[in-house]
Amino acid sequence: QVHLVESGGGLVQAGGSLRLSCVASVSIASANFVDWYRQTPGKQREFVAHIANDDSTNYADPVKGRFTIAKDYVKRTVYLQMSQLKPEDTAVYYCRMVTATSIESWGQGTQVTVSS
Repeated sequence: QVHLVESGGGLVQAGGSLRLSCVASVSIASANFVDWYRQTPGKQREFVAHIANDDSTNYADPVKGRFTIAKDYVKRTVYLQMSQLKPEDTAVYYCRMVTATSIESWGQGTQVTVSS
């Protein structure tokens, strides 16, 4: 089983930046892909960003140009750099890993709150 631990959330003013981290218990080279999702109370979890095993990326439209997903293989970490934050980015952010053998794992989430 793969364990994922997110961190880096917090309270930030609109226009500010945060960097979220997702540390895996296994080499992220074993990941087919890693995603970031977010969820607000009463809503479904929504896709935010994706990075594949070839390091190709894609993003949800609301975060394009503001968020960047990246890997650090040595630290077994996937980052989500968030800039120009808006109040509507407030959510619990989760990372999700799917391995080459189709094992899916989720982290416990980290809260991001953006004040106006």
